[in-house]
Amino acid sequence: MSKENGVLHVGIDLGTSRSSICASNEQRHVVDSFVGWPVDMVARKVLKRDVLIGKDALENRPMLDLHRPLERGLIKEGSERDDEAVRELLSHLLTLVGAGPENRGDLKIRAVVGVPAEALRVNKENLRTALKGLVNNLIIVSEPFAVAYGIEELLHSMVVDIGAGTTDLCVMNGRYPAEEDQRTLTHAGDFIDEQLIKMIGERYPEAKFSIHMIRDWKEQHSFVGSSKKAIKVSAPVNGKPTELDITDEMRQACESLLAPVSETMLDLLSKVEPEYQERVRQNIILSGGSSLIGGLGAGLQQTLGEVGGGRVRVVKNPVYVGSEGGLALATDAPDSDWEKLPA
Repeated sequence: MSKENGVLHVGIDLGTSRSSICASNEQRHVVDSFVGWPVDMVARKVLKRDVLIGKDALENRPMLDLHRPLERGLIKEGSERDDEAVRELLSHLLTLVGAGPENRGDLKIRAVVGVPAEALRVNKENLRTALKGLVNNLIIVSEPFAVAYGIEELLHSMVVDIGAGTTDLCVMNGRYPAEEDQRTLTHAGDFIDEQLIKMIGERYPEAKFSIHMIRDWKEQHSFVGSSKKAIKVSAPVNGKPTELDITDEMRQACESLLAPVSETMLDLLSKVEPEYQERVRQNIILSGGSSLIGGLGAGLQQTLGEVGGGRVRVVKNPVYVGSEGGLALATDAPDSDWEKLPA
């Protein structure tokens, strides 16, 4: 934080599954992107709170009107409650770094927020609306660009950011990326969840499980390629806890990302100037929560053999790399790059 001008810079990665914030006062936090309100007076009496956010909301979901307000990386449209949930989530993130509406005082907040690479203008407007009164100045950038900026891979590189709602790809050419440099796919973490629900349900039709159980299983056991051991989980069957082997289902669901992501990656590479394609192929960076799927980087790298080979590496800290990049950009950005939001 600059004591001279009373400005706090923040980078926010507003994700479908998790959202993170990094601030210039060296604070950083990550929360699950869930917001819930007590469903009735009994729930409110038990919870003793008017709104719950993140893990608290998930753990108490039977008592809540629970919302996951971001869909495919964008604010859901047509729901006032989801609009309210996004604002609550953003306010909570800012409060965690000491910049919430109730404790910021005269502090001015400058925020860089990452969105999917092909976010429509209307969705950017929704984000601006959600941040009114919470921040003073705003820059909206694509999530893979924020990653590239944070790790200083701004020339002859490609970032493949695989989150829950979207997979975003961006080729970096030493400048702000243009529309033709970027792609967004809906084949991402949520897509894997959908495949798992379908396949496990078909194999074990009497087993009972929730989307939250599926997500936990995926986070613990996701992989592509071969597995050294069988993946066994527990779920009730006719009310009795039962062990289920989901090794094949997990592999197939995770590998469902390989074809669409590889195809898009190769298509973007083909649009790079011919003399630079080799450099970009050797500098492909995998980020996002789903980048932690075991063997995914190696699987994508294998597809580069079709065009002469290449290298895919996974970022060291996918949880914060987007918000860290946003903070770096916020710190460096000149006054002319910022837009002012109304109070």
